[in-house]
Amino acid sequence: MQVALVTVGDELLAGETTNTNAVWLSRRLADSGATVERVTTVPDRVGDIARVVNEYQAEYDAVIVTGGLGPTHDDVTMEGVAAAFGTELAPDEEAREWLETETRYEAADLAPETTHIPKTAEMIRNPEGVAPGCIIGNTFVLPGVPVEMKGMFRLVADEFVGEQRYVRTVQAAQAESELLDTVESLRSNFDVTVGSYPGKTVTIRIKGLEKDTVETAASWVAQRVNSPE
Repeated sequence: MQVALVTVGDELLAGETTNTNAVWLSRRLADSGATVERVTTVPDRVGDIARVVNEYQAEYDAVIVTGGLGPTHDDVTMEGVAAAFGTELAPDEEAREWLETETRYEAADLAPETTHIPKTAEMIRNPEGVAPGCIIGNTFVLPGVPVEMKGMFRLVADEFVGEQRYVRTVQAAQAESELLDTVESLRSNFDVTVGSYPGKTVTIRIKGLEKDTVETAASWVAQRVNSPE
């Protein structure tokens, strides 16, 4: 399953807030066997959200959008997603009933736009907050507040499945440039994907669908690099 992540927020682009949502979601999706193909951050502008979501929902198996949900002036994520699907926001009866029966809030005490989601969308309740998320087509709209995003994602996590992957890492006390031939041979001899990441030592990450293949590949490369002392 190929997934695209779209994180919405001027504060992310300005560097005022760290994009922890993208990191957390990428890890959880990888654990489920899904492949994150794109991570894109867009400003709080309806047109930008609509353009990116429209492109990605046609290209990938699923899209996850995180951003401000609710009635305030800069909570435009839902509006942008609705535009991407050629529809508009409308009050959702299920969302209203959920607020009245399962939260401490009365719908009359909240701004009416709190329950607005795109027409034809399915509401996702917010176990950690008020504003609901939604599913429309293959696109999942979640809050930008991390604790709310995580709580809501857990409700839909079973929708994101793929083939289980196995990962092993090997540390090499050499310059990355000295490992080019070894890494290339590793790719040629084993059905795995390989990444190398420099630091105090070079981390060679080996990933594949067959556990035995990954283990054998890791042993093979460990015998051909200088291990850190």
